[in-house]
Amino acid sequence: MRLHVVTDVHGATVPLARAAEGADGVLVLGDLLEFIDYRDPTNGIISRLLGPEVAAEFGRMRRIGAPRAQMLGLLERSWARFTDPAAAVAEAVAAQYAEVFGVLGGLGVPVWAIPGNVDVPDAWPDTDGVTRADGRVVEIGGRRFGFLGGVPLPPGIDPRRTGPWRPHFVTHEDWTARLDALGPADVLCTHVPPAHPGLTYDVVTRRAEIASAPLAARIRAEQPSHALFGHVHQPLHRRARIGRTECVNAGHFRAHGTPYVLRF
Repeated sequence: MRLHVVTDVHGATVPLARAAEGADGVLVLGDLLEFIDYRDPTNGIISRLLGPEVAAEFGRMRRIGAPRAQMLGLLERSWARFTDPAAAVAEAVAAQYAEVFGVLGGLGVPVWAIPGNVDVPDAWPDTDGVTRADGRVVEIGGRRFGFLGGVPLPPGIDPRRTGPWRPHFVTHEDWTARLDALGPADVLCTHVPPAHPGLTYDVVTRRAEIASAPLAARIRAEQPSHALFGHVHQPLHRRARIGRTECVNAGHFRAHGTPYVLRF
């Protein structure tokens, strides 16, 4: 059995159309949308709706570690040009998903997908050949694959519920409860990495990205063969072992265009 694993696709439909070559199936571990392109501010939904200047400034503020309120203020002032900014975002999201899921549906092999933080799972179109696997354990080739999407915020922090764009963050408590409810799995597939040294630190943004300590604890306790994830685009370490478990960051697909290959 050969599975190809992609994550952090961010609208990269050209390499995505080749992602199934030689594979028996494809796992998609989140962040299908390209909301803002930090490498090229002319790409993404922010650039399309607010202009590349706003996208570039937002990216600059993120790189220097500007206060979150300052970054949100930039977007709020920019959204003011729209009568209904939420409708504009929803239209752009639907258009991008139509393209991405059109490609996924045409790969010719089964696809299992979960959302990342840069996703709107309620806007995912029903697509033949694509299984929404979030919160499920699915048997593939005789092995149990446990899937859990979204990104948990630190304990005690609630997701932002205002504004035209709401990233798919969930509370630490809700995400952990869903992880606990996930049945036994031989392979764990998430968007967020386990909290483990080297896997969470991004060498370009120079900060540790969000990770899950409960996920790391489950890996230590149950020792699945693999834990597959993404979210950290430029990790200090792409792979690490927690006991017998091979932990692998399968992205950043938009930048590299090459899936991670899982054989068993």
